[in-house]
Amino acid sequence: MSARPPLTLLIHVCAAVLAAVSLAVTHRTGLVERPTALAFGLLVTVGELTRWTGARVREAAPLGAAGAMSYALLGEDAGRPTHHGVTQVVAVVLAAALIGSVPHIARGRGPVLDHLARRVLTVGFAAVCFQPLYNRGAFGEWRGPAYALLLLALLALTALCDAVLAAALAHSRTRWPFGPLLRDELHALLGIGSAVCATGAVMALAVAVVGLWALPVFSLPLLLTQLSFRRYAAVRTTYRQTITSLARATEIAGYTPTGHARRVAALSRAVGRDLGLTRPELTVLEYAALMHDIGQLSLVDPVPAGATAVLPAAEQRRIALLGGAVVRQTGVDSAVAVVVERQADPYREQPLAARIVRAVNAYEEKSRDAGPGGPLTALEELRLATAGDYAPEVVESLARVLARDCLTLPAAG
Repeated sequence: MSARPPLTLLIHVCAAVLAAVSLAVTHRTGLVERPTALAFGLLVTVGELTRWTGARVREAAPLGAAGAMSYALLGEDAGRPTHHGVTQVVAVVLAAALIGSVPHIARGRGPVLDHLARRVLTVGFAAVCFQPLYNRGAFGEWRGPAYALLLLALLALTALCDAVLAAALAHSRTRWPFGPLLRDELHALLGIGSAVCATGAVMALAVAVVGLWALPVFSLPLLLTQLSFRRYAAVRTTYRQTITSLARATEIAGYTPTGHARRVAALSRAVGRDLGLTRPELTVLEYAALMHDIGQLSLVDPVPAGATAVLPAAEQRRIALLGGAVVRQTGVDSAVAVVVERQADPYREQPLAARIVRAVNAYEEKSRDAGPGGPLTALEELRLATAGDYAPEVVESLARVLARDCLTLPAAG
């Protein structure tokens, strides 16, 4: 079992310490206002039971997150002040999350430690910001819109905290640049994250007025929103599978080696990550990399091993233009067709995505049949050609990605 990166280990240890202290204190003092704790615990459990287990999404259990946040920011229950503290909030949410995860773990799709660590730390952050001050009467004068704005502000801060944690964990695990990862996390807050924050605030306010019956009523809109996002994710998955199938046409026809398009797409996406592309830009880059060779279907005689990097510039451009025309016929985003069309242009005239596809495709072709030293030799050839053929910043980014993943080392044996 490989050791965890230091930052990941630190976050997991902090979450474990907070969870252990909360469980110990709650066990010693007992649950305060047991019906309220059980109601919110049930809500979080249901949220975890309905969590997404398919495509990667920013918040896998939006209902569980909203329920946890509303319990952390709960001040009154049907007009009666509550007295649960930070440790009880964390203990109830952790226990509910673990119970709700049991079926997923039994099917081998249980949440990773990152998910539980983020949940414990973000809920703890929200509770620390609200519960001590509320129990001391600091919010006694806050009424109406001011109180609602206070809850929304605390939820926004909590969402920011969660985004930083998610970006830090991804950076520690993948070693991708932290800045672009954080930017993607913040951008994702505008989607399901905003629905989670709004529902958490509304639940806390509604329970304060009408009691625990508000929980099932205000859970329904978020469940419907989750269903819509799930369907959208399914459509995107189907769309990507269609593009992948189209990209395999050159392999099936014998124009390119098996797995070439997939390898170029994966490495292009990693280089795009390293260069700070946004998530939509990475999607366009990945689709273009998958379909970059589709113009070869127009050739009467296949290029040996599909190695277009060794062809004359004019022939490369002709194949690229034909490939772009095919992509446009398929109905794929026109931005993908532009990248495919321009992958053979002089690199100074290319968009960044086309520069990446050009360099990564050349690397994959040069390293494929060059023996144990192929990766290092191919990378050196690309560096020598940066004066005219390949963008220097892309080649250096490719070198960083390869070194990070140990792909430039000679193959053993």
